[in-house]
Amino acid sequence: MEKNIPRPEYPRPQFKRKKWQNLNGEWSFAFDDNNQGEKERWFKNEGFDKQILVPFTFESKASGIEDRKEHNYVWYQRTFKVEVEKDKKVILNFGAADYITKVWLNGNFIGSHVGGYDAFSFELSDYLNYQAENNLVIKIEDTLSKFQPRGKQSYKKDNFLCWYTRTTGIWQTVWLEYLAREAYLEDVKLTPDIDAQEIDIRYNFTTGDLEAADYKLLTEIKYNDKVIQSFKFDINKESYNFKINVSDKNNEINLWSPENPNLYEIDFYLYKDEQLIDSVSSYFGMRKISIENGKILLNNKPFYQKLILDQGYWPDTIATPPSDQALKKDIELIKEMSFNGARKHQKIEDNRFYYWADKMGLVIWAEIGSTYEYADQVVAEFSSQWLRIVKELYNHPSIITWVPFNESWGIEAIKTSRKEQQFTEGVYYLTKSIDPERPVITNDGWEHTISDIITIHDYEGRGNDKEIIEIYKDNKVNLVENKEVFNDGKYLLADNYSYQGQPIIFSEFGGLAFQNKDGWGYGKGVADQTELIERINIMLEEIKMVDYFEGYCYTQLTDVEQEKNGLLDENRNFKAPLKEIKKINQIINK
Repeated sequence: MEKNIPRPEYPRPQFKRKKWQNLNGEWSFAFDDNNQGEKERWFKNEGFDKQILVPFTFESKASGIEDRKEHNYVWYQRTFKVEVEKDKKVILNFGAADYITKVWLNGNFIGSHVGGYDAFSFELSDYLNYQAENNLVIKIEDTLSKFQPRGKQSYKKDNFLCWYTRTTGIWQTVWLEYLAREAYLEDVKLTPDIDAQEIDIRYNFTTGDLEAADYKLLTEIKYNDKVIQSFKFDINKESYNFKINVSDKNNEINLWSPENPNLYEIDFYLYKDEQLIDSVSSYFGMRKISIENGKILLNNKPFYQKLILDQGYWPDTIATPPSDQALKKDIELIKEMSFNGARKHQKIEDNRFYYWADKMGLVIWAEIGSTYEYADQVVAEFSSQWLRIVKELYNHPSIITWVPFNESWGIEAIKTSRKEQQFTEGVYYLTKSIDPERPVITNDGWEHTISDIITIHDYEGRGNDKEIIEIYKDNKVNLVENKEVFNDGKYLLADNYSYQGQPIIFSEFGGLAFQNKDGWGYGKGVADQTELIERINIMLEEIKMVDYFEGYCYTQLTDVEQEKNGLLDENRNFKAPLKEIKKINQIINK
């Protein structure tokens, strides 16, 4: 492993192998603004004219380039050597790259991937020079298209309002893994059942000829380093499913919650003729999220959500977390302010963010970046990318809600359009086909179709903070029957849908900024930190009086580029005393 490379930690902590090679660091790099590279066979190049520090995108200062102009075709190149024999498959993994990735090894085309938020991989073995130098070349294409899921990346030439610098190219860790050619564990799906005190384990294997040898898989489950369960089974097919009791000798289990984020370790050992050929380490939390009688329950108890909107941007690295410690620090700050969760807004984050949320105890709403225009091609591509993300993040106990759409972005006509409504229904049911347990908020903010939770975004009262109580207290019936509007003319439900008694959460409000700072916030700014605290205090006292709200989400954790309405600035400095923020966040005790 090279020394002093950025993001040196293992990038996929919920499916961890010991033998791997980090490819972060210095790569050669080129812009290809006229898109001539493939025609000119740049994939055979052994170097380009610029240098870039992966995994930071060329728009960022940390990359060494810091060019925020539009460049839609970019190339990366580096060499590497693997110190393994030919009996190993070599897999190239990407945490994420935005948007269309094409890979060549030693001049040979390996494969391509479309998407900006999900992890993906390619097998390199057929074209690899084992124990010798290899030339890896990558082309990535991006656009300003409103058809691609892009979230808060500006679809104009420059930043505007709450849309920021784009993320083009590799923006998460790139690494190699070495796997046995005969067989290896492809993935596992871990589903806790706290009522039965069981963990449901779905194993998927990639295998060759299973009759040619004796294959067995050993599973060990531990809590606090003490073995709870250990069992082995023969492998003669590609998939298995077992339900395993994880109770202790006192017939008890250790539940996961924000207050007590208990995690069980689970390790997998694959044997061929009693020789170990693959091993993977993982973990899970025994956690249940459910809805009963308009209440959200965590582990069968009412759970009032105090969330903060978190967009995951940093001044020098943009969307790429600068370090593992930076991710951990954000979660520490959120918890210190007495929030119990975060709405990770318009971004699927680096996997280690969810790892730290699992480990430290923070509930998360997982939300993909939106498209901004509806078309048939959006339906197909968005659905495919979303389902890959749900599968990738499924095992994280911290994630308690899926959010595929936000504020009718990309589905602007959803209030009346049956096509767009049916699109959201399709995504809802596809999500439920993979994960029937977690709630799905199909269109966060307003104009809900089928949705497990009804949510409200409202900054209308930002000039008169007491307007929250005027609009919402004792007014639930009119709102859920679409007899009244909120937030500048929005309806709670789309046409053809009726309220079914779902929980209601006030999932965006606040957004206050200082008057004397460059940039913007929502509505009337505040003069100083005293007024900031007073204004938020008023809002939360008003929210407290709306008895049908089952939680809230304050906008937002940090400033992001031109949007200066965080409780912290971009460098994670508090704008008001921590003790005061913590105090107002304790106004509601449910």
